[in-house]
Amino acid sequence: MAKLALLRHGESQANAANVYTGWNDVPLTDKGRRQAWAAGEKLRQLADFSPERIHTSVLSRAIETANIAAEAAGFLYLPITKTWRLNERHYGALRGLDKDVSRKIFGKEQVLEWRRGFDAVP
Repeated sequence: MAKLALLRHGESQANAANVYTGWNDVPLTDKGRRQAWAAGEKLRQLADFSPERIHTSVLSRAIETANIAAEAAGFLYLPITKTWRLNERHYGALRGLDKDVSRKIFGKEQVLEWRRGFDAVP
């Protein structure tokens, strides 16, 4: 049976600052690097899990997370495929804006529709 492990990047500087990033290429924080290592250790403990490839976006926070997790899991030998198609959602005009401020300006419902909907564009 095929298995798939999905891993989100560790905390980025934008996450720590509570601002929208989207396609902005922001680095991980030290906390994000520790989270990536911990995730890799958990992957190493999975029974019967032997991936053939690692896929990541082209954003540095995701690439660094993949590299750190692969090292912790013992998967550094795996090929890595990078594609923009795995990039985080593009937040358009919200990029760089504080998330709490955006909810005050536009309302919680509108921001939720932009962040989780498929048709609305900020």
